[in-house]
This record gives sequence, structure tokens and C-alpha cells, in this order.
Amino acid sequence: MSRELAPLLLLLLSIHSALALKICSFNVRSFGESKQEDQNAMDVIVKVIKRCDIILVMEIKDSNNRICPMLMEKLNGNSRRGMRYNYVISSRLGRNTYKEQYAFLYKEKLVSVKRSYQYHDYQDGDADVFSREPFVVWFQSPYTVVKDFVIVPLHTTPETSVKEIDELFDVYMDMKHRWKAENFIFMGDFNAGCSYVPKKAWKNIRLRIDPRFVWLIGDQEDTTVKKSTNCAYDRIVLRGQEIVSSIVPKSTSVFDFQKAYKLSEEKVRLLSCLSMPLSGKNGLAWETGPDPISIKNWPGVVVHAYGPSYLGG
Repeated sequence: MSRELAPLLLLLLSIHSALALKICSFNVRSFGESKQEDQNAMDVIVKVIKRCDIILVMEIKDSNNRICPMLMEKLNGNSRRGMRYNYVISSRLGRNTYKEQYAFLYKEKLVSVKRSYQYHDYQDGDADVFSREPFVVWFQSPYTVVKDFVIVPLHTTPETSVKEIDELFDVYMDMKHRWKAENFIFMGDFNAGCSYVPKKAWKNIRLRIDPRFVWLIGDQEDTTVKKSTNCAYDRIVLRGQEIVSSIVPKSTSVFDFQKAYKLSEEKVRLLSCLSMPLSGKNGLAWETGPDPISIKNWPGVVVHAYGPSYLGG
């Protein structure tokens, strides 16, 4: 995808202590050789990854399979004892010669990969809907209240976003049958806003019309920083009673990456983000403005997104 702005979304699953498991979605535009050789860009990418316990990285364009090993060196070279990252990565996906990869980087001490599966888009009469088929990963953690959860990533082509997002329903049905899993997180760069998914198109998206799928980023959210654009391109969707019951939807705030990292717009173009967790009397809370909103009376799931970035290079 060629759009300039690509967000970092973050989902938090609280663990038994006051900590939280941070799950991120990060589209690094054209993450290939030129960025790999740009030390400043790589430093920022590594800094972003270190904010997360699990991070989905999209738009990897690396025919030589060097990016993730390089990231492991940078992340684990000076890591605290026991807090090391590992990764799992998809095959190169896409039509014709244009290919991308999904990768999940995660802290081994906190989570492990139970299973992974490259979804195959072979439905009769509805084949090859996805530009990049989801690389589905089932994570487990001994620390989280929700002991295991499946993450389904998606990076759509803008012009086919409606069909691709709708097709996630079929992915859900297939994976639920295949793995007997209950808790699902759909996340990534859906291009789910403005002209790519107009209002009249939502009625054709099964993931949206089924109320059991909970959308945590509303249609009115702006996941861009471009003043002329106000679009909720990037989304997080949940399915599963256990994971949904602990969520207070639409509790979002803004975290400014550019300000936090003192980055120039020439190098990093940043967009708005979702909430930062706060400690509340009844567990975790979201910062939605001056006052935090408490999550329900037991530790659960909190949505969190730090602003996205497009790194030049």
C-alpha cells in the first residue's frame, strides 16, 4: 500500500499484577533494504518495538529475509536477562511480483506461540479475495487473565478493502473450526474508512453487522495526521466472550510519537493514536481525556494505541 501514514495500534491484556501485556500493530511503509540501511529509521523502529510485548509488523519487503534477524540482534543485544524477543514470520504474500510479509515479534518470557497458520483463500466462487492472506498466530501466556488468544492480521489494498474486511468472517469461521479457539483479535491496516469503505458499504461487511464482533476504533476516529484527511483506516476488532467482556469500547486518547521522540516531520510522519493505560482502583483504565474510565472489577483487556509512523527511507 502506498499511503503515507501508517499507524501503530496497541492492545493491552492485563496480567495478574499491575502490569499489562502490550500488543501492537505497526505498518512500516515499504520496510525493505533502504530502511534497513537507514540507521536513524531503524533506531526509531526498534524504539517503537520495545514499547510492545507482541508486535505485528506489516509491509515487510525483504526477499533476502534479513530484517527480522537484524531486529533480533538490535532488540536482544543489550536486553535485560530473560527479556528476549523472538519472532514468527509469514511467507512472502501478494499477487504477481509485489510481495509483503507479516511478522510477529514477541517477548519470550511473557508469551509463546501455540500455533501458526497461513490462511489459504480458496473458497469456491470467492477465491483470491485477499491481497495478502492473513498469517494467523495463536498466542498463549501464563500471566494473562485471557490465557490464549488468536491474532488475525490484515493489510488490505485500499480499493478492495470492503471485500477483504468482509472475508475476515470466513477466516474466523475456518480458524475457530480448525483450532477450537475462543478469543480472537483482528487488527491491522484495514483501510477501513473514507472513500475506501463508504457508509453504505458497511452493511455488506459481516464482521461489522454481526454484533458479536466488537470494533474498538470507531468510524469517526482519525488515524491520520494529515489535516485534509480524517479517516479511521486502522482497526482492532475482538470476538469471544472472555476477551470482549472486559472491554470498554471507544475509550481512546492521543499519544504524539513525534513529540515524544522529538522527531522531525521530514523523517517521521506521525498520526494520532489510541489510549494510554492508567492504574485505576478496579484494575486498568483508559485515558479518554482529563478523567480515566475504569475497566470492570477484574483485570481484563484494554485497548491501547500509540501514534503511528511513516519512516522515511
